[in-house]
Amino acid sequence: MDFGGQYCHLIARRVRENGVYSEIVANDITAGDLEGLKSRLNVRGLILSGGPSSIYEDGAPKMDRQIVDSGIPILGICYGHQLLASYLGCNVVRAHKQEYGSSYANIKLREGVLKDMSAKEDIWMSHGDTVLSVPNHIKVMATTENCPVAAFMHESLPIFGVQWHPEVVHTKHGDKILSAFIFDVCKCRPTWNAQKTVPKYVDDIKAAIGDSKAIIALSGGVDSSTAALLASRAIGKNLTAVFVDNGLMREGEAASIAAMAKNLNINLVSVDASKEFLGALSGVSDPEQKRKIIGREFIRTFERVASGINAQYLIQGTIYPDRIESGHSKKSSVIKTHHNVGGLPTEIKFKGIVEPLRDLYKDEVRKVATSLGMPEEMVHRQPFPGPGLAVRVLGDVTVHKLDILRKADAIVTAELSKSEANKRLWQYFAVFPGIKSTGVKGDSRAYGYVITIRAVESREAMTASFAELDWPLLRRISTLITNQVPEIVRVTYDITDKPPGTIEWE
Repeated sequence: MDFGGQYCHLIARRVRENGVYSEIVANDITAGDLEGLKSRLNVRGLILSGGPSSIYEDGAPKMDRQIVDSGIPILGICYGHQLLASYLGCNVVRAHKQEYGSSYANIKLREGVLKDMSAKEDIWMSHGDTVLSVPNHIKVMATTENCPVAAFMHESLPIFGVQWHPEVVHTKHGDKILSAFIFDVCKCRPTWNAQKTVPKYVDDIKAAIGDSKAIIALSGGVDSSTAALLASRAIGKNLTAVFVDNGLMREGEAASIAAMAKNLNINLVSVDASKEFLGALSGVSDPEQKRKIIGREFIRTFERVASGINAQYLIQGTIYPDRIESGHSKKSSVIKTHHNVGGLPTEIKFKGIVEPLRDLYKDEVRKVATSLGMPEEMVHRQPFPGPGLAVRVLGDVTVHKLDILRKADAIVTAELSKSEANKRLWQYFAVFPGIKSTGVKGDSRAYGYVITIRAVESREAMTASFAELDWPLLRRISTLITNQVPEIVRVTYDITDKPPGTIEWE
């Protein structure tokens, strides 16, 4: 049940990792609606997500109280924990000291969802409210230094609440909590995986497009490439892939994408729209405005191509993190608008936009890609943002800045791709912060630009940790950049996790 939390679909994804199918429902679903789902699904349990609201705020999301009393197993997480507690008669207050980040939970009662926990557990918190006290029919299962009721269970109903986030990797044994709920409490069986859904994705595309023609936005990444393979199976020759060179790509990107499309036997049309994109971005510094401009220009370019071949539908490789960070529901907080979601213009000339991967995470997409026969080097290709280098050049975007960044980024990519660290890295790239610094080159004062290196480890991009790279490797990259890119005098390394940062800088 979605209360607007940034990790709502991450919870669903963790359930799927256990081989159990999960779907997201809105918080305003009724007990009757839930009963109606049983005609299609064998509903075994309900997990309440976190969210950015306080349960005491005007308009804060609630849930149908009848669901709480229905006897269905329920696990509340963060906001869901607090909301459940309030319905069950607990005292929920604004925390005297808010908790964000790593913490420790003292496990007082090892049963139910905490049956496999140790006496002290590493956990990850992100909350402002707290459950202060409970009535007699509620058992306190865990506490933290600042949270007297960090976990609870109902004495007779299969209802549990945890204040921390078991779905994020920063909670050391969060998988055990979810597994205990899924299998011990809800009695599910592990029979689902993403690859099994491939026929459904193909059928969904067929149903949406029929005998019409469609174009797909092909960026070269695993998301759009997987969507292209699915669409090719669904509508065959009625599909045309379109690559838009917007002047914001990495070195060698256009040639790489052309080779990839040929390898996948997909009809490709390449469009050079760099003048249009860079002209529209001229003088624009705000990252949200950049994304909206880029989204608009992409759509207008696709419309022109579609008009020429009489294509009525646009297929995109949008995945769930794109939607969740763009504020996918009424209660979600917008982290950053993605060009292919919140950045789309309101007036669109396509009959429809089809997004077959919209509820999957990157690693699930990669499993689907592998099942479709995509070559391994393409399956694990570096993620690259749709807005391209525009969101890695901070401030206004110019050809000069883009050229500098491309050179630096090529060095970062080349060195890290051949390093031992590459096996564990989710993403790595260079950022142009747009600031200058004093340096020394050739025994003379040099006043040039700064480049920042970003490298992270992650499982699904909803959370990430900065990579602890070896110092000799970082030194070599820094030396290569300052030697080979004359405009750069200083190289820095970003040591920020997500959260509080995001993977990209803008």
